[in-house]
Amino acid sequence: MKLSHAVSGAAVALGAVAVRDLVQKKHALQRNFPVVAHARYWLETIGPELRQYIVTGNDEERPFSRDQRTWIYASSKEQNSYFGFGTDLDVEHTQGHAYIKQRTFADKLPSDQDHNWTLPSAKVLGGPRGRAKAFRPESVVNVSAMSFGSLSSNAITAINKGAASAGCLHNTGEGSISPYHRNGADLIVQIGTAYFGCRDDAGNFSLDKLKAMIDSAPVKALEIKLSQGAKPGLGGLLPAAKVTPEIAAIRGIPEGKDCSSPSRHTAFHDVDSMLDFVEMLGAETGLPVGIKSAVGAMDFWEDLARLMSPRDRGVDFITLDGGEGGTGAAPLIFADSVSLPYRMGFSRVYGTFAELGLTDDITFIGSAKLGLPDNAVVAFALGADMINVAREVMLSIGCIQAQKCHTDHCPTGVATQNPWLVRGLDVTSKADRAGVYLRTMRKELTRISAAVGVAHPALITCADVDIFNGDYDARSLASVYGYKEGWGEIGPDLRDEIVRLMHTSDHFDEQPDAAD
Repeated sequence: MKLSHAVSGAAVALGAVAVRDLVQKKHALQRNFPVVAHARYWLETIGPELRQYIVTGNDEERPFSRDQRTWIYASSKEQNSYFGFGTDLDVEHTQGHAYIKQRTFADKLPSDQDHNWTLPSAKVLGGPRGRAKAFRPESVVNVSAMSFGSLSSNAITAINKGAASAGCLHNTGEGSISPYHRNGADLIVQIGTAYFGCRDDAGNFSLDKLKAMIDSAPVKALEIKLSQGAKPGLGGLLPAAKVTPEIAAIRGIPEGKDCSSPSRHTAFHDVDSMLDFVEMLGAETGLPVGIKSAVGAMDFWEDLARLMSPRDRGVDFITLDGGEGGTGAAPLIFADSVSLPYRMGFSRVYGTFAELGLTDDITFIGSAKLGLPDNAVVAFALGADMINVAREVMLSIGCIQAQKCHTDHCPTGVATQNPWLVRGLDVTSKADRAGVYLRTMRKELTRISAAVGVAHPALITCADVDIFNGDYDARSLASVYGYKEGWGEIGPDLRDEIVRLMHTSDHFDEQPDAAD
């Protein structure tokens, strides 16, 4: 009798937990997998102990280690993101790790009164080329290209709302502007090889459709996608089963039919014709126009720099992606072995333009695991003006690095079109988390700039970072990547302007947050 009562009581309790899980909106896993999802949080709680004796250390997992994910989760939830008892890194013997050099004295430091941690770009996007709608981005941290279809409707909506609250730009990805990108954030429209959203019935580029799309949304710039780090030089196929009426309408493709994305553009065929295409877009829309690419063979970049040197044609910005970048799905050989890692690729491209004195004319945007403060600092030291974040902002809205993006079975509803899984992602709470994460990234960059003794991360130079070779040697960032004197630095006029915009002070005496 007592046993039956106990079983009945347990069943009632589990039923109550299940009902609570289904109606709550804070945790997507619990909404999608009531009751059993609690086991995941329990295992996560004792994860450090399990790994210490059985599995892995806090810095061993990839693509993002436990420490990195923990920092993003805590930062996005406004929890304590500090770490105790010292570093987990083997700092005495770690080869290739970057170390940032603090300064004892400084002249101009960032303001510690800006609680939104505003960090405007040091460069005006489109300014050097005289674009009619040139502007200075309000944030050096922005959201990278992620299409609706790759991510769910709820994920795109949450990220867009979070970007809007943080004053960040949101790149649409090559899948065109969806209704879920229209929730307040200013947009960068990505133009891919299939010209989704701006194609005619034959799949060719249509300027009229591009203009109509631009007029319908707060579009601030255009980005021509040449390739991305995780699958450069590779086309794609959207199978007929996934071409829903909604996807078909957004992308401008026939419903229920296979849709292929070519590996290369048809609107231009070489660097010269690409620059003509860029200038046509700039003249017709008034918007800044840039390109996004991974880095492989250097002849493309050498030709681009040479043809831009007369300054009568040119791209307004270059988004450089690293081979370690993410994607919803890619063949293993492409993800592992095609295109250069970010730091190597960026430094080669930057040096090509620096040799011709063109770097102040271009806004360089870095992409590939740069949503972590240490990686971002190195990117700025090498010459990046802004950074884009993708997987990191996905983590901020609940991604658990399940690595099921290519299966349509993402358990947290981020990278799936499964309606049951998508419903688990509550837009309101996740939008708040995305916005907090983006502001926290700017906060961390402001803090580290103050430690280095400069007013803005764009003023961090290669001299401020060393690359360690265990405990035997340390080389400056400049010597590792072959930088010459002054490379990676902005010109004096840009430097004076950004110092003025930062409302600098003599001291940086930030008061700790309540969560710290």
